[in-house]
Amino acid sequence: MSLRFTPAATLCALSLFTLGYSASALAETTLSALFMTQAAYSEADIRAMTADFTKQHPDIKVNLEFVPYEALHDKIVAARGAGDKGYDVVLFDAIWPAEFNKFGLLQDVTTRIPADVSSKIFDGAISTVTYKDKRWGMPWILDTKYLYYNKAMLAKAGITTPPATWADVEKQSAILKEKGIVKYPLVWSWSQSEALLCDYTTLVSAFKGEFYKDGKLNFTNAGAMKAIDYMKQTLDKGLTNPNSREYLEEDVRKSFSNGDAAFALNWTYMYNMANDPKQSKVAGDVGVVPAPGETAGGAAGVNGSMGLGIAKASAHPDQAWEYISYMTSQPVQDKYAKLSLPIWKSSYDDPAVQKGQETLIAAAKTSLNVMLSRPVTADYSRLSNILQQNIQAVLQGKTPAKEGMEAATAAADRLR
Repeated sequence: MSLRFTPAATLCALSLFTLGYSASALAETTLSALFMTQAAYSEADIRAMTADFTKQHPDIKVNLEFVPYEALHDKIVAARGAGDKGYDVVLFDAIWPAEFNKFGLLQDVTTRIPADVSSKIFDGAISTVTYKDKRWGMPWILDTKYLYYNKAMLAKAGITTPPATWADVEKQSAILKEKGIVKYPLVWSWSQSEALLCDYTTLVSAFKGEFYKDGKLNFTNAGAMKAIDYMKQTLDKGLTNPNSREYLEEDVRKSFSNGDAAFALNWTYMYNMANDPKQSKVAGDVGVVPAPGETAGGAAGVNGSMGLGIAKASAHPDQAWEYISYMTSQPVQDKYAKLSLPIWKSSYDDPAVQKGQETLIAAAKTSLNVMLSRPVTADYSRLSNILQQNIQAVLQGKTPAKEGMEAATAAADRLR
């Protein structure tokens, strides 16, 4: 018996076939996304966000890869050789767009971000993904370093208010040490890594320093020298834990949470982790203020923000942008605001976001408006290594501060 199709039945069959084929094709869209396992959102948070995204977008699968921050840059650069077999979505630091633009590693997404959306985001966040007036991603992590302090230690020493200047930090640290309350009141992330430059930049910001003079990189101006002198001085006086020269941010968090420090400079994520009794001995005694300035009423900060971008060779830019748009959306960021504060201005007045971290939010409202950017250059990776090596030489006592920063300035000039 032969089967006969009416025109309507044929059309229906073709439509079903087309829909089935389209669904099958869409189901095969797989994105590869690269993230870091250091500070800000936890790996568990990112996996949960992504799981929610794929539930809403069953046609898109996302393979996640996590690496330490120190490996993130080189992973992105190395993936260039993989073409469309590399990453679709990458997390990048605020100081990489110039270099990534030079080597064509990210897609220009300027037209994908409406002006009315940009206006709702902090300027410091937008600047993270901006280079040559174009957007190279969507800001995701809006962060700077804050000064954390142990309220119980300060009270035991008879100190009634947290420090308002860096001179106060030094003075209070000396009191704490003298009274035997804590051996090394200060802890920092001064390992030979990018973390060191973030602490250094915070202090340069505090002492009104600059990274450029007459259009050239320069690290010997008064503010920059005050920053390096302060670092070395606190080491020489036994106020800073000497192990700080080997510490990353997580080491700082663990030291502070263990009750081994009265003061610590660290990112947003530390606040709620240090206040978690399951992983902190000082939960409930954690205070936080903006990183202070040189004078009372001042504040300092480093732009430690990061963005999510579409890799230049991605074969799925539209799906990649759907994923980025979801991850950076206000509802998602508000939901996961305990380790990384949102990029959205109005979120900071949301009671749900504020709950349990009111003092952190108050500090953020000041700090996020005074962030100093690390030097902007297409050769940032090499510049960063130069600065790390020379600052470390000073902190290790191998080189006088003036000589070390003059050497860094001269080496930076040769990069041009």
